[in-house]
Amino acid sequence: MSKTRTETDSFGPLEVPADKYWGAQTQRSLRNFKIGSETMPPPLVRALGVVKYCAANTNLALGDIDAKLAKAIAAAALEVAEGKLDDHFPLVVWQTGSGTQSNMNANEVIANRAIEMLGGAIGSKEPVHPNDDVNRSQSSNDTFPTAMHIATGEQAVHALIPALQKLRNALNDKAQEWADIIKIGRTHTQDATPVTLGQEFSGYTTMVDNGIRRVEQALPAIYELAQGGTAVGTGLNAKPEFADKFAEEVAKFTRLPFTSAPNKFEALGTHDAMVEISGALNTVAVSLFKIANDIRFLG
Repeated sequence: MSKTRTETDSFGPLEVPADKYWGAQTQRSLRNFKIGSETMPPPLVRALGVVKYCAANTNLALGDIDAKLAKAIAAAALEVAEGKLDDHFPLVVWQTGSGTQSNMNANEVIANRAIEMLGGAIGSKEPVHPNDDVNRSQSSNDTFPTAMHIATGEQAVHALIPALQKLRNALNDKAQEWADIIKIGRTHTQDATPVTLGQEFSGYTTMVDNGIRRVEQALPAIYELAQGGTAVGTGLNAKPEFADKFAEEVAKFTRLPFTSAPNKFEALGTHDAMVEISGALNTVAVSLFKIANDIRFLG
């Protein structure tokens, strides 16, 4: 039988695996949401680490936390952001709509890792508390939307757009190479007037160009962060300077132009920015499907 340790929350004590950093709330989520097997994607886990890292630095800059604790929290959060603690994030995506369990998963993992760094006993909540210290000046209601935006922005800029650009360039190279190859055009699979193979591929090139443009046009709204709105958008329990300072920390860490959302009620109450970029991604997917089908069908 695997070893366990006793963790506690407001519902009482609970046994958790001794070799894992998560605590009672994460363990309860594992019990309560035995639905599917799709865990939170690594880019989102990384984004939660970025949130906690930047929040610790912001609280320190604003004089809201002891420097020793802030540095330990930041160090532990950095390990999360770097993917070193991915095995300690077991929760499935099927949970409460606000992402509370995953936010607490991050808080518990970072708190216990920070406690370990400081020479304390894991699970003791001393000297680092998952709620009072790691989640200071935050709420799940602004933390999780912020993590969603950070993950989406980073994946769009560092993964999706470069991949689309590489595809676009490859298609354009073929458009140039095959500029003089004449073939029969097709409409509704029937022979039509002549066209060059290069002309067909120039169309594919422009489709991908347009896809890149659509994704880039959706990014400004993604760069607006909800953090600082706390539970309902009023910023209760966070200093007025927290939101802007936090956004500066995130922009510095990610090297992307994140800013504080001008209206936190909108930022917490809707996911319109995510819907917008989802529409752009859907269009990109349809374009790529059409290109693939054309090449398959005409090959």
